[in-house]
Amino acid sequence: MSQSPEPVSVVILDKKYQFACDPDQQSDLVEAARHLDETMSEIKDHGRLMSLERIALQAALNFSAELLKLRRNEDHRREHFDNRIRNLADQIDDALKK
Repeated sequence: MSQSPEPVSVVILDKKYQFACDPDQQSDLVEAARHLDETMSEIKDHGRLMSLERIALQAALNFSAELLKLRRNEDHRREHFDNRIRNLADQIDDALKK
């Protein structure tokens, strides 16, 4: 049963925003907003004067690049473990045939 969305307030670059969110997802939303605020603040502090839109786009590109890297790493790990499992299964089959 889905819970009714409730308002959640977050602060990003010193500006307060309110979102509707299911109660069981509120902590994730708050954590994501905190991470976004930190990232956008770093971009703002280390760059020349940039519009909020440019700061948000740079943060989005940074997050996208990070996500793609994590996905590639996960695919590599999964492939490694699949190969390892196949090798172990082959070794077990060979041992049982003897």
